[in-house]
Amino acid sequence: MNRLFDSDFLRKIQQLALNTKFTIDGTSAGNRKSRSKGSSVEFSDYREYVPGDDFRRIDWNAYGRFEKLFIKLFMEEREAPVTIFLDGSKSMDWGEPNKGMGSRRLAAALSYISLCNFDRVTVAVVDNRVRDTCKNARGKIAFHRILDFLEKVEYRGTSNIQRAIEGYDVQWRRGITVIISDFFSGGSFSQLLKYLKYKKQVVYACHILSPQEIQPDISESVRLVDSETGEIMDVTVTQSLLNLYNKALKNFRDNLERECLRWGAYYFNFSSELTIEEMVKEVTRR
Repeated sequence: MNRLFDSDFLRKIQQLALNTKFTIDGTSAGNRKSRSKGSSVEFSDYREYVPGDDFRRIDWNAYGRFEKLFIKLFMEEREAPVTIFLDGSKSMDWGEPNKGMGSRRLAAALSYISLCNFDRVTVAVVDNRVRDTCKNARGKIAFHRILDFLEKVEYRGTSNIQRAIEGYDVQWRRGITVIISDFFSGGSFSQLLKYLKYKKQVVYACHILSPQEIQPDISESVRLVDSETGEIMDVTVTQSLLNLYNKALKNFRDNLERECLRWGAYYFNFSSELTIEEMVKEVTRR
């Protein structure tokens, strides 16, 4: 176990999973009912009976053991696809705390919560294409497969998230799509959201920046190096220049949020210095 996914992190997300769920149209994704009829679906789990449940699904053997009413749940009723796209471009491997570390921890936490809700999880690393995937994880037993995948993520090159996701060869089903990125990306964010809405996705856009990007603490002359392209620019930093930067950053964030509102997506802006609990609670409270 390393510093990315240590025992303390795992303990925290296990606690978070007890109290948090993703939602689709205001209902728990994992508890969503299938349109198909019949009982020839795979048994999944139990939960306590509540008034209004189908009494025919009460498990009387469980009642005999625990003296509580439980009903059987089935995979077809519970499973919803959750796809997490993780920006793997070089700009994500920057900042203190590191954006890439924060984004991977957020991806791991949201994956675990989804698996606990009996959803099917895919994690994909994207730059200008979908570079690597951990597909169709089901059940908490699959979580270590996701952790192993996230441990090995490498950050390199530039990104065009629109091109990557629209070019992703997958049979889309109604579900949840999470995008974790600094959104220093080519392509059109608006067109991407339009595409995902057409694919019946509830989109969570998690915009993560480092404290140094949110509030630069620099003065006098500096040499700026683009982490993705290697382009160099020598700049004399003045207060007026910092004011222009802050205005541009606000416009950047506001535009992303505006496009999310336009297409029915959720937008979150995070600093990489936030705790995993703070990030997860913000995402799952919607």
